[in-house]
Amino acid sequence: MTIPAPTIDPADAAAAAARFAATADADVSYTVHDSPVGRLVLAATPRGLVRIAYELPNGGLDSVLQALAARLSPRILEAPGRLDTARRELDEYFAGRRTRFDLPVDLSLVAPFGKRVLSATAAIPFGETRTYAQIAALAGKPTGARATGNALAANPVPIVIPCHRVTRSGGGLGGYTGGLDVKRTLLSVEGIAI
Repeated sequence: MTIPAPTIDPADAAAAAARFAATADADVSYTVHDSPVGRLVLAATPRGLVRIAYELPNGGLDSVLQALAARLSPRILEAPGRLDTARRELDEYFAGRRTRFDLPVDLSLVAPFGKRVLSATAAIPFGETRTYAQIAALAGKPTGARATGNALAANPVPIVIPCHRVTRSGGGLGGYTGGLDVKRTLLSVEGIAI
């Protein structure tokens, strides 16, 4: 006698996978989110949002996940539901309905000086800019504009910590991890033309 294999409804399988992802124990949860500036890889730990990566300049999803595994934990799970608030707030920002983020942020990927730089950068109001020199001074290193630029280039949560609002003293854009076109777009969302 042959016992027939059970049939599994694809909808049931998808629901089970979603329940598992919502309850699975992972150190890092991630999702990929489409935005007006390209696909973003969002990652969070139990402490908060730990990474927003522009997928393409960072070598693609696999490269971003490998870096997270090496620096944080190999226990990474795709769990979009855990990043619903981050996705919603990003969508509201791009739609012009949000001027500040209310997300917990995990800066465990950042060195001590970088944390001071990012703290000063996070305080820049929506629709305003500061120079690298101004942020360096606020971070306690008035002659450290170049070091400040390096710390901003390593910002693990761009957009939420608005490093796009930091420009050169002479009025130029400076650099940006997502590229200058993305920096211009983000500034444009905030009504800033440079």
